[in-house]
Amino acid sequence: MTLTLTLPCASNARPATGVMRLFLAFAALVAMAMGVAALMAQVDGNRGIAPIAASSDIGVNGIEVDVTGKTAEEAREKGWRLAQKLAWKKLDAPEIPDNELESLVSSVVIERERIGPTRYIATLGVIFDRTHASRYFGNVAQQSRSAPMMLLPVTVSGGTYTMYEMRNPWQRAWAEYQSGTSRIHYLRPAGSGGDSLLLTYGQTSRRSRLWWRAILDQFGAADVLVAAAHLRHEWPGGPIHGTFTARHGPDGRKLSRFEMTAQNPTALPDMLAKAVVEFDRRFEQALADGKLAAPDPTLNMVASPDINPALQRLIDIGRAMEARDAALAAGELVDGQPLSPTSPATVASYVVQFASPDARSIDANLERMRQVPGVRGAVTTSIAIGGTSVMSVSFGGPLDQLAATLRAQGYNVRQGTNALAISN
Repeated sequence: MTLTLTLPCASNARPATGVMRLFLAFAALVAMAMGVAALMAQVDGNRGIAPIAASSDIGVNGIEVDVTGKTAEEAREKGWRLAQKLAWKKLDAPEIPDNELESLVSSVVIERERIGPTRYIATLGVIFDRTHASRYFGNVAQQSRSAPMMLLPVTVSGGTYTMYEMRNPWQRAWAEYQSGTSRIHYLRPAGSGGDSLLLTYGQTSRRSRLWWRAILDQFGAADVLVAAAHLRHEWPGGPIHGTFTARHGPDGRKLSRFEMTAQNPTALPDMLAKAVVEFDRRFEQALADGKLAAPDPTLNMVASPDINPALQRLIDIGRAMEARDAALAAGELVDGQPLSPTSPATVASYVVQFASPDARSIDANLERMRQVPGVRGAVTTSIAIGGTSVMSVSFGGPLDQLAATLRAQGYNVRQGTNALAISN
């Protein structure tokens, strides 16, 4: 028995094929629209909190007052005057007359207040004008600050690790912190737009220096600080225990750890505000101990740790051969003898950072560097228009000699570990 299968001819299949193509094109457009909508949803929304402007004035927060008066206005005035005295005393400043003290106050910040007919209870912050008040504090204002540090606030609660994916009290506490008087130069991302995609908790565990360098260059930072708050709720509406850990650098090196407790969710913002102040104190102590004195040198390495060591060795040999050939052509000497084809070239590569407000400044700095005596070559390894770029400089001598040569050429030079920072 023979079965015969009849297939539709090509002319009959064309209409169906055309309809299918239209359907697939429509489906592709719908999928693309959904993908764009999903991406926009990830970066839109109320997730960013812009940091307050960092003023250089001297601020003292958390001053509690409880006073009475004949009227509500009189009680409030007495409370503010008392807060000024308590804030001044908290700064360990010398005693001065009340009228002189009032002339130093630029503003009073109301953190929380309750006003009765004859009573005033409040928590206040007092800000003193640094220009007029600094003469009472010796040379504290002249203390050096750290390099620009990107601050990443991590919240751990209920097994979830978040930073900027959504607004949270820990992010707000750092955004509202007045950091102008701190010795730490904080760079606090707002967390809006693409920040929520780029800066996640996963970034704090990355080890790739290339990835870290790309992010730090984008924000104009030299290094990173991580302030982690682990919040544990006893029960809904009950105490909240906070464990706070300070870390530094791309490897998350632990600096210190402390604990605080809020009696209920209403007291949580106050506890977090105090934790921010404690973090700043511990970061300043780390700076004084030399732990934050210079950025992590591995962030400015010419060769990435991700490159295979054998490949990096070949690159170094190639650079040395190029430098040797250039020295031969120039007829230079090594140890007082003419450099022969078999003589090894005493050449090392150093990292040099320089300000690059525009593309023209990058070319100008490279050209000037190549004309410095003893420099065998200079190439950019990281470009940040409007920030700080990095070049690799091949020099026939130690780093100290390169620094001295650059100073003789009119540069302002700051020397670190196998790296220099220069400015005109």
